Amino acid sequence: MCPAIAELVPDYIRAFEAYTPSRPDPVLMRQYGVDHLHRLNNNENALGPPADARAVIEAFEPPRSAIYPSGDCYALRLALSERFGKDPERFLVGNGSCEVIASVIKAFCEKGDNIITADKTFAVYEWVAEFSGFEARLIPLSNWGFDPEAMLAAMDARTKILFVCNPNNPTGTWWDKGTMERFLRGVAGRAIVVIDEAYCEYVDDEAFPNGMELMERHPNVVVFRTFSKMYALAGLRVGYVCGQRDVVDYIRRTHIVYSVNSLGQPAAAAALADDAGHILATRRMVAEAKELLLPAFDALGLKYVSGAGNFVMVETPASDSLIYRQLMRRGVMVRTMTGFRFPNWIRVSLVQLPAMRDFLAAFGEVLQAVSTGPA
Repeated sequence: MCPAIAELVPDYIRAFEAYTPSRPDPVLMRQYGVDHLHRLNNNENALGPPADARAVIEAFEPPRSAIYPSGDCYALRLALSERFGKDPERFLVGNGSCEVIASVIKAFCEKGDNIITADKTFAVYEWVAEFSGFEARLIPLSNWGFDPEAMLAAMDARTKILFVCNPNNPTGTWWDKGTMERFLRGVAGRAIVVIDEAYCEYVDDEAFPNGMELMERHPNVVVFRTFSKMYALAGLRVGYVCGQRDVVDYIRRTHIVYSVNSLGQPAAAAALADDAGHILATRRMVAEAKELLLPAFDALGLKYVSGAGNFVMVETPASDSLIYRQLMRRGVMVRTMTGFRFPNWIRVSLVQLPAMRDFLAAFGEVLQAVSTGPA
């Protein structure tokens, strides 16, 4: 880049390191010399979408791709309204949760403001704040979970948003109803509280707080949910935000219309209508995977963190990038955790038992290899 162009770039952009996605699966398989690849890196639901959503996807007619989608996801917002018993104007749908994160930050933050979240959580809250020129105050985890008292102590007059990932990715920890209520009373409406419930459908516990109910008592609460995880529509990129109508109206002013495609909208609406059996089947798959993996980790003497969600995080006796490369050579793809500030840990998505058995076999081989010498 020539100096004249570089001078046009704000300091906070020049200092920001861009995220580099992994290469497409066929490229990776050629690179590592394998004929299959178990995708255990992105917490995708290996069961695929619910049946009704599958039917919508299969029936999509190619000529519809020439027609713009509903700019405000009208029918999907009506489906969400019916499901949760709220005014459809209280829902805003985006191209995955990442887009609505950006919309919320743009709506409430200006120069000199800050957001608060954990230091080891979904990184997009931090990234969007920083590449938008706002300070991200990162609070260390306590017992693998968000620390409510430390987050409250970090607030000042320029704090606009507090992001709480509940359950947390990547540790799976979550605040119960009492902890969440005390935290919200501590915030006392001084800032927006975003409760990211991307993995809420994986929790089956009466103590888990429902953000959709909390916002009725705490008007500064905004809830994020997604169709990428439980509903297995990650490739269609559909996430949404819900809050009080006036709060969502401000967010909508910063939001790009027509960003959610013509297939994602009806598929997501169909997934909502057909989810009870799908949720139970997915929870059962996750439970069976844990029953296989966790005793194996115990037998190997490895430390792990396994909370809510369709993933488990395990500490490795060597560099996580080395473990990743060695597993890739055996057709298994996991998430390295150095980027989450957990060096020498990996995160493993919980899927069907055959893939879990393949992972354990490959993992055992890799651990044996790294214990006996250089790879």
